[in-house]
Amino acid sequence: MKLGARMLKTGLAVAISLYIAKLIGFPSPVFAGITAVFAIQPSIYRSFQTILEQLQANVIGAFIAMIIVFTLGNDPFVIGFTIVLVIGICMALKMSESTVALAIVAVIAITETTELAFTEFAAMRFSSLMLGILSAFVVNLVFIPPKYETKLFQRIDKTTADLLQWLRITTRHLSDEPALKGELDRLEEEIQSIDQTYLLFKEERSYTKKSQYSKARKLIVFRHLIAATKEAYDVLEAFHKLNEKIEQVPKSFQTALVQELDKVIHSHEKLLLSSMGRIKKQHKETLQDISEPDIPVLVEELIHLYQNEEENRLMFLPLATQLMEYNRELRHLKSILKSYQQYHSDEHLEVVRKDV
Repeated sequence: MKLGARMLKTGLAVAISLYIAKLIGFPSPVFAGITAVFAIQPSIYRSFQTILEQLQANVIGAFIAMIIVFTLGNDPFVIGFTIVLVIGICMALKMSESTVALAIVAVIAITETTELAFTEFAAMRFSSLMLGILSAFVVNLVFIPPKYETKLFQRIDKTTADLLQWLRITTRHLSDEPALKGELDRLEEEIQSIDQTYLLFKEERSYTKKSQYSKARKLIVFRHLIAATKEAYDVLEAFHKLNEKIEQVPKSFQTALVQELDKVIHSHEKLLLSSMGRIKKQHKETLQDISEPDIPVLVEELIHLYQNEEENRLMFLPLATQLMEYNRELRHLKSILKSYQQYHSDEHLEVVRKDV
């Protein structure tokens, strides 16, 4: 199992909050640790974005809990009603789920039965919860943030490679049906993870004009790399749905389909490698010389094949549409990369090996 940065940050924030809570002498310092778990964020930007909301949720939960205990007591059903009320207020303020959880922890912590004076007890519990939030915030600030640009490239590289491999197998009718179905589900989750990593990279702050412009250009490249990966997934899914039907088309068309898809796959691979700087600029097959698949002619041939069979023609229409979209996105990606490499050759996208 690989330990991620967020796991380490969570453990460190909990340890720091528990240690300080014990040092100060708070009763039940465990609440400081619980709050730190909910308050930790994956990036510095999100820490600044959520710290105020977290503090507000803690105040709301503690304030309402104190009022309820003073007026109605701390019967379990009263505590349950208080939690419902706090959740409703937090949802009305459009707070996130993790922030709502902080408010619930505040209610539970303060409504606990105690022999101490209630105001003193509530103040100590509230301070303990605030300590957990602030500990998580400090850890987020000082902990070395992950290089989301590198992580994003790695995920795009791996997911695209898997997709193209399955496309090669599927177009030759060699894929195992249950295995492919499971892989489609996994690859869909991988693409969702890529989208999340892209958002985290987008949220990273740049502190100079030069770095801001550079990052803006990189975001455009990444956006189109991800779009091409999604189009490859859609084509694979279309082939999966029509696997048995494609076997019934004439062999000559099947051969042409495999040949054109191989060109598309080769084009996608070369574009991905070129974006990572893994292809020599003086190589005889430069970015400008990548072979162009003739997808429009292939689609026209597919439609012409079933022009007198309305049912079959409509059945293959989604595949034809996906092939055209995939081809269009690759052409657009090629144009973006060509422009990026031609006018910003001094910039480099950060790519490292997975085992580094």
